[in-house]
Amino acid sequence: MKRWFNEAVLVLIAVPVVLWTMVPLYHLFVLAISPQDAVLAGTLWPEHPTFSNFLTVFRQQHYYLSNFWLQLGNSFFIAVTTGVATLFVATCAAFAISRLRARGGRQVMNLALATYLIPAAFLAVPMYKTMGSYGLLNTQAALILAMIALASPYAIWVLKQASDKLPRELDEAAIMDGATPLQIFRMVYLPLMRPSLVAIGIYALILAWNEYLYAFLLLSSEQAAPLSVGLGMFLSADDSPWNLLMATGLIYAVPPAVIYYVFRNAMTSGLTAGAVKG
Repeated sequence: MKRWFNEAVLVLIAVPVVLWTMVPLYHLFVLAISPQDAVLAGTLWPEHPTFSNFLTVFRQQHYYLSNFWLQLGNSFFIAVTTGVATLFVATCAAFAISRLRARGGRQVMNLALATYLIPAAFLAVPMYKTMGSYGLLNTQAALILAMIALASPYAIWVLKQASDKLPRELDEAAIMDGATPLQIFRMVYLPLMRPSLVAIGIYALILAWNEYLYAFLLLSSEQAAPLSVGLGMFLSADDSPWNLLMATGLIYAVPPAVIYYVFRNAMTSGLTAGAVKG
């Protein structure tokens, strides 16, 4: 009876959570397949559903969609570059702090984590001024550097915690065989940290993919902006084509969903490995 009671409680909790998650996605899809004149009808299903909205998006047949493919490519470039760069920075830092025990490394990591005490929105204006001082405004490098700065503290902490769980006897055995720190990093550390590396890389990638505020502030050119900023352009008019906006948003949501589904097991094990200090 206790087992059935626990399962019933889980079901009662899961059903509202699933509904809370799926209902917005359902309405997003419904509006994406609705004709323009039926967007505000308030029906649960359009009377004449159509997929022409997606064709309009793919063919860039609207003023707001004139840079759709370019901005989608920008989103991929910015997200992938941020993921790779964050992974490089965090991996090297975690290795130096955890395995090489660099002096002051833990203090630097704790100070970096302390930046999360300040909401990211409050850092937007100082970040804007900093990028302006270095002449990086309206360049994708500015957004990439900003995303790396936001993602790296958490990435370093997760990788450091996961690295602490690796047996130090492996390092000692490699040193006795004459391995250098770089060889230990490449031949021992990286293979054993693969699940955590995948999780952190995807975390940084999705963070950059979904970013809007920093992209809007740092990139003023439509040709350099990611699609997240392009979606915001739909809201600049009173008669926005909501069906096209929802169709574009649905397309924009597919890549991170696919990435998460493909690497979900690696992300779960990787983040769990660094969640609790051993």
